Amino acid sequence: MKYLLSAAAASTLMAGTAFAGNIQPAPMEPVIAPAPMAVNTSPNWTGFYAGGELGYANVDLSDPSGSMDESGLIGGLVAGYDYDLGDWVIGAGFDYDWTDVSFNLGGGTNLDIDSVWRAKLRGGYKLGNGLLYATAGYAQAEASTTGFGSADDDGYFVGAGYEHLVTQNMSLGGEVLYHEFDNFDSSGIDAEIVTAQVRATFRF
Repeated sequence: MKYLLSAAAASTLMAGTAFAGNIQPAPMEPVIAPAPMAVNTSPNWTGFYAGGELGYANVDLSDPSGSMDESGLIGGLVAGYDYDLGDWVIGAGFDYDWTDVSFNLGGGTNLDIDSVWRAKLRGGYKLGNGLLYATAGYAQAEASTTGFGSADDDGYFVGAGYEHLVTQNMSLGGEVLYHEFDNFDSSGIDAEIVTAQVRATFRF
């Protein structure tokens, strides 16, 4: 009886050992790497800038008796500050332009539009390395008349432009503005000025 029990135990142990040797390890689940996050590569526009601009100006003067218009060169200095909000950029700045637009009023009298300066706000949408924007603000124009001295008047302007970063610190662009000055210096003359200029700025 003891012999039979021992033989049965030995047989069971051998069977268990053989069974254990045939167990295959569970297959490893493949490791899935997370998808790479998209990186915003558009430039950051936050900071100060300064530069210059040059272009064309058309001036239309009108009063109850009629109107006249002349055109000429315009150009000057620009400076301001932009703040990058992500896809959008807002900013504020100042422009000062000199012009060579002159009206011949007859009798040896000329009316010259000498300068225009602006305090401006702008807001735009980023397009790659570019910025498409709208702008508006306060404008002041100064004019002089032969033999009668100079005069200035306050007005407003609206417009749009595009600026492109060609390097991290240098941008090129263009801007078109419409200015309006009603009853210039209480003269009864209304002045409308349209400017189209190219701009180059260095960004700090």
